[in-house]
Amino acid sequence: MNLRTTYLGLPLRNPLVASAGPLSQTVDGIRRLADGGVGAVVLYSVFEEQIRRQAEIDEALEEQHADAFGEALSYFPELPGTDGGDLPADYLRLLEEGAQATGVPIIGSINGSTRGGWTQYARQLQDAGAAAIELNIYFVVGDLSLSGREVEERHLDIVRAVKQAVSIPVAVKLSPYFSSVGNMCRQLAEAGADGLVLFNRFLQPEIDIDALDVEPEVELSSQYEGRLPRTWIAALRGGRVGCSLAATSGVRDADDLVRYLLAGADVVMTTSALVRNGTEYGRQLLNGLEDWMAAKGYESLDDFRGLLAVRHDDENAYQRAGYITALQKAKSTYGSF
Repeated sequence: MNLRTTYLGLPLRNPLVASAGPLSQTVDGIRRLADGGVGAVVLYSVFEEQIRRQAEIDEALEEQHADAFGEALSYFPELPGTDGGDLPADYLRLLEEGAQATGVPIIGSINGSTRGGWTQYARQLQDAGAAAIELNIYFVVGDLSLSGREVEERHLDIVRAVKQAVSIPVAVKLSPYFSSVGNMCRQLAEAGADGLVLFNRFLQPEIDIDALDVEPEVELSSQYEGRLPRTWIAALRGGRVGCSLAATSGVRDADDLVRYLLAGADVVMTTSALVRNGTEYGRQLLNGLEDWMAAKGYESLDDFRGLLAVRHDDENAYQRAGYITALQKAKSTYGSF
């Protein structure tokens, strides 16, 4: 059974990718993910705020010791100023050692929201041996004066700058909350993105009614969350955007892997399924995929990838028809509204 696929121009042994998360924080963790069968690993995200904080600490130490040890200034690396700092050395070392320890591509991940620093961080990831870079642009707009177009331009500016700075592939992990998701995906591809990861999950804090406080929580994804990214992958498949499509969120079992591939995903990313069931669960997901393919008579992913993608000239009418059909089905199932 041929499970080989291509993502960001990178040949992968299969379409299962470990997304950025806690399982890739050590070389041993990366090795266990690879041994568990995944085709690639996205390293846990390094945050823009972490980098800036480390730069502030370095600068404070430099100032603290400047008078007492004047000649020692020559031993401090030059700070990059407005770019905010260097990537943590341990992150770069983990990337380099992880790439050497496994036979799968290691993708570096940067999580940020402002324009500064991305190009410098991207170069450092490339120099450390990253096969590709995932830009996790986590930007919740609290400034009500920012227009939707300004938010889009921030994303596009970041992508253009990073693409000019590196030669390795660049993917963008984006949210589903743009006014026109499909158009934004097309703009990102035109700006140079080699791939799109659908979708980022925004923090949705809970309210503690006893403590009268807001509790920020990150929960593992549920199977239901896979429906939205599948909808958009199916809509974008077929050359409508000229880049790779990665699915993330909502993977519980092999059936979800199949669903994403039928919609048209080039790869399927998951952390939640591997956290719940262990890194070896990757092999079980792939075995389930192979069993389904054998039952259907498929020999390779290309035999069925995108089989259920949208293929209508008037997609708006197609989506509207699906909506009406779903409501009619709900009425017959649950009673009239």
